[in-house]
Formats: sequence, structure tokens, C-alpha cells
Amino acid sequence: MHPVILFAARPERWTQYQAPLRAALTKAGLGNATLTTDAAPEAVDYIVYAPNGPVTDFTPFTRAKAVLNLWAGVEDVVGNTTLKVPLARMVDYGLTEGMVEWVVGHTLRHHLGIDAHIHGQDGIWRAGIVPPLARNRGVAVLGLGELGRACATVLAALNFRTHGWARSPKDITGVTTHHGADGLQEALRAAEIVILLLPNTPATEDTLNTRTLALLPKGAVVINPGRGPLINDDALLAALDSGHIAHATLDVFRTEPLPAEHPFWAHPNVTVTPHIASETRPTSAAEVIVENIRRGETGEPFLHLVDRELGY
Repeated sequence: MHPVILFAARPERWTQYQAPLRAALTKAGLGNATLTTDAAPEAVDYIVYAPNGPVTDFTPFTRAKAVLNLWAGVEDVVGNTTLKVPLARMVDYGLTEGMVEWVVGHTLRHHLGIDAHIHGQDGIWRAGIVPPLARNRGVAVLGLGELGRACATVLAALNFRTHGWARSPKDITGVTTHHGADGLQEALRAAEIVILLLPNTPATEDTLNTRTLALLPKGAVVINPGRGPLINDDALLAALDSGHIAHATLDVFRTEPLPAEHPFWAHPNVTVTPHIASETRPTSAAEVIVENIRRGETGEPFLHLVDRELGY
């Protein structure tokens, strides 16, 4: 019997993913699998899933072996009480590479003070103002999952004094790692540039707030390509207005699209990017999805399973 795979996401995603998934299935020896957007729930073996797609109740999918999330974030599905089968998050090397490039690009932008030259061409030659070397600049990555670990590794390779923080102990070559409440304070105190790549859970909401922002060195920069709720907006705006935080580059927000009246848009020391730090690439993501289907068909353990209690 060949597996039945339900693609449960928005129609535009089907347009993007249909051909890459079929190609990946053929490459994996599963070319006879049924890949469809419309199947009787009781016949479905795997659900390729996006939380904004058509499936909200998993109860009818009595034969399903796994739900394979199209997104890296699982906060919009992990609490679904009808989901009883294994849930795998998306760990896509294309998404990881894109995130590394975005994070490194903006870290270097702030490290080198590039904005001052782009926006400050006023005819005055200001010689002698040069940035420190990366070895003398402290950066901290909060969140050392797949994305955070990759970003911290590359920043360390560029010679930044790189710190990383996670809920539990981690070991990353070239990175000074911290964990727990005390470790968060240590990481923040060392960070002239702080990068947020934590998952969105009740425990991580408002990780940057009035108290923790005050731990950062005066003039620090905040970069958030992770999740909007990781930062308390009012606390960040107050820290920017006081000058304690020099700049915030934000790619994710509590409400998206970011409302036109939100003060982030008009603040002179905030850069807004429209949730573009990285995107799952259909070709590479299809390979990740199909590898888990292959594993399910051969009885091997699934990759990238979500711990529902932790929320990631």
C-alpha cells in the first residue's frame, strides 16, 4: 500500500510545493505515493501542514502517522488538543542559511556603523571614526536551537566575542554559552548587539522587558528575527527614547502586518522589515518533509519532533 499525503496549507503554497514534493518523493523511492489537497481523512497517512490552512481538527485523521509542519514555528499548532500523533517542525537548511545571512548582514551593519554613512552624507568629512574589530565587540544570541546555533557559529567564526543563551546547557565551539535565569543576565551584560531567536512560548514572552533591557550596555542594539512577543514593545520604545538602546532592527511583531499607526514605523531608531529574515524554501523543505515520510514508512524514528510540553 502506498502512503496518502494530504497537503493542508493555503492554495498558493500548493502551487509552490507540489512539484518539489513530487520530485523529492520520486527521489526517495516513493513516487507511487498519493499527494493531494483533498482526501478522505480516514485514508490519510501524513499531513503536510500549515496552521493557517484548512485543517483545524485532527480527530477524523484516524490513520495519520505524523503531522509535518511547513513552518519552523509551532506555537500555532502545539496547543491543538485534537492532535495526538507526532508533530515535526520544519528544520530546512535553506531557511537556516537565509537566517544566518540576514542576521550576519544586520549584525555587521550595526557593528560597522553603516547607517551613519548611508543616511549622513552632509558634506562633512569625519575622518578617524572607525569601528572596533569584531574581536572587541560582544554579541549575544538568545535561543540556541537550529537557527540560533547556526547564527552564533558564524558570528564566532567572524571573530565576534559571541555569547549564546538557552533554557538548558549547550556546547558550541567558539561561543560562550549560558543557561537559566542567571545565564540570561550574564549574556545580556556582555551584548552590545543582542539577537533574539527564541521560540514563542509562555516562558519566553517579554524576554526583553524593562528589567532585562536595562542589563544591556548603554548604546546596545537589538535585532529580532525570532518572534514578536519576545519583546515588550513599550519597554523597548522607552529604552530607545532614553538612549539606553541605540537601535532596534525588527523583523517580527505581535501583530502582522505591523499596523500603520504603530510607533515602530516612525521611530528614527527602529528599522522595520516585513517578516523577511528568512523563508522556508520549497525545494529544500520538500526534502525534509519527504525524509520524514520515508522514515515513517520504514519504521525509523521521525526527525525534528516537537516536545509538546516545552512548546518547541
